[in-house]
Amino acid sequence: MRAALGVLGAGLILSGCTVPSFGASPGDTTSSRSVFHLWQGFSLGAALIGGLVVVLVLWAVVRYRRRSERIPEQHQYHIPLELTYTIVPILIVLGLFAATMVVENKEVANPRTNVTIDVNAFQWGWKFTYPGTSAVVVGQTTQTPTMVMPVNTNVHINLTSSDVVHGFYVKAFNFSRYALPGVLNQFTLHAVATGTFFGQCTQLCGLYHSLMWFDVKVVTPAQYQAWLTAFHGPAAAATAAAAAAAVRQQTSSITPTKPATSTGTR
Repeated sequence: MRAALGVLGAGLILSGCTVPSFGASPGDTTSSRSVFHLWQGFSLGAALIGGLVVVLVLWAVVRYRRRSERIPEQHQYHIPLELTYTIVPILIVLGLFAATMVVENKEVANPRTNVTIDVNAFQWGWKFTYPGTSAVVVGQTTQTPTMVMPVNTNVHINLTSSDVVHGFYVKAFNFSRYALPGVLNQFTLHAVATGTFFGQCTQLCGLYHSLMWFDVKVVTPAQYQAWLTAFHGPAAAATAAAAAAAVRQQTSSITPTKPATSTGTR
């Protein structure tokens, strides 16, 4: 018994099991935290069921170990026990399915919002456009563009690709979504903390895939409005035109380029 418990304990220690996070991070968005809580529930349930199975196996080994050559009394059926170990697992699976559906519905929901950002991926950079405003931010392979968004606000994202398959991934948000050519992917981000978070392309998309980075800067609503206002004025049209030209230049170029003209404001 001690040896079995020692092996079990050593397995938990060597696996790096952390409680109560179970190796996951809650993230900085409402959806990532919902997924995190679901993961906690699944991990706790798996630990409890696994522990119960281990206890039952050890109990059977000790209780019914061979003591003599005499065959013990045999019992063919135990209806209550058989119903229990059939119905209980079904109920557990239904509960896990229901919890998953609740979280999944939150993950794919797109509630109405006044904040929309069009995100376009291309080899090997990102373009962030804010419909209804003059704000355009472009970063090419040798640059790290910044997508600015307000905190505690539903932000609708329209994700597209200009050429091949890319991956939009923000580690702190525990979120990843494909950017597919010819396909519009839509989702909502709701950040709960301000700060600057690292993002990158997670789909192998060509020679300079490893340099396809971006930042997500989450600011207060007042700071967000001030940032948008900074794009209004005589220079706004020139900035937008330079950004569009930069994208055309990059997507038609074999190697990364860095135009002398500014392609946006961070």
